[in-house]
Amino acid sequence: MKHCVVLTGAGISADSGLKTFRDAGGLWEGYRVEDVATPEGFQRNPQLVIDFYNERRQQLKTAQPNAAHLALAQLEKYYQTDIITQNVDNLHERAGSHRVLHLHGQLTQLRSTRDASYIIDFEDNQTIDMSDPNGYPMRPHIVWFGEEVPALQDAIEITRQADILIIIGTSLKVYPAAGLMHFAPSTAEVYLIDPNPVALPNVHVISERAAVGVPQVVEQLIQAA
Repeated sequence: MKHCVVLTGAGISADSGLKTFRDAGGLWEGYRVEDVATPEGFQRNPQLVIDFYNERRQQLKTAQPNAAHLALAQLEKYYQTDIITQNVDNLHERAGSHRVLHLHGQLTQLRSTRDASYIIDFEDNQTIDMSDPNGYPMRPHIVWFGEEVPALQDAIEITRQADILIIIGTSLKVYPAAGLMHFAPSTAEVYLIDPNPVALPNVHVISERAAVGVPQVVEQLIQAA
């Protein structure tokens, strides 16, 4: 089996009705990113941040995987498929994909504010008094702006093994994730699926939104497998 590495951004979740980190004017669902997606924002007003992620968690329950998520899950039957996502939702997993690396954390998890390795699955509403076994407050398991991306090295190693790289619904402007494509082997076949793609050399560009373009590319790859 050839190794297919998929890098997904906000565009694939947008087709399921979800907005993630960056929106027009630096807003996320009408909130300033600085207030709800930074360590400083959490220090200033933890209740606001907790309420914000509670809302996002409830919103996620009503969202469904779209045609792009479902197509990528089908790809696993024909290729060794690794998905590296910048998104914090669980739509890839719900669509049936098994190898998903979340660069920016997961909305359906909480972690300790003191011990970053203490992470729990959580799909309900967090309260401000929730704590880890040592009494330290819990926080959403989200990599906020200004924080290191712990999974980045794993993502680099996966990308280095790619025979095929598919980039979906990302502006390629948010670093460090945007730099991942440069770790793919020079022999890798690269696809970019986005309604407003950037011009890149030696890349198959599909100027479509994810739910339209991904099934097209996946069908081509399945036929070629």
